[in-house]
Amino acid sequence: MRRRGTREADFGALVLDSEGLSGIVAGNRTVLSKLKRARMLGLPVLTSSMTLVEASHPRGRREAFAWAYSRATVRPVTEEIAKRAMDLLAEARMHGHTHAIDAVLCATALDSPKPPLILTSDPDDLAALVGDRAAVLKV
Repeated sequence: MRRRGTREADFGALVLDSEGLSGIVAGNRTVLSKLKRARMLGLPVLTSSMTLVEASHPRGRREAFAWAYSRATVRPVTEEIAKRAMDLLAEARMHGHTHAIDAVLCATALDSPKPPLILTSDPDDLAALVGDRAAVLKV
């Protein structure tokens, strides 16, 4: 579903990768616009607990980062999510630590009842992981 259009009403959730979270802190207009629209529509805004680890920075503004991730529901990495991430990696013929956090985020996103919209700085890898089960938008 790579980028079938990004009308938020078509999706079951807005999912933020590390760049999505960083975009909130940085005031990225695309990210803030999508976040505002998702809230207006009552869509859940999600991220993975692993994404918090990936996006945190020792020299970053911790208060601003905490505020950014408070805009989302942070989902834990359960055994079920981990197994689904492993399946996504296998389907995409990817492996290793370079893709693990992306796979966990995608597995988290795919729990949505309708296809999710994932905001990311890495659309190619995430699109390979989710296939046509989600829309991926570069931010």
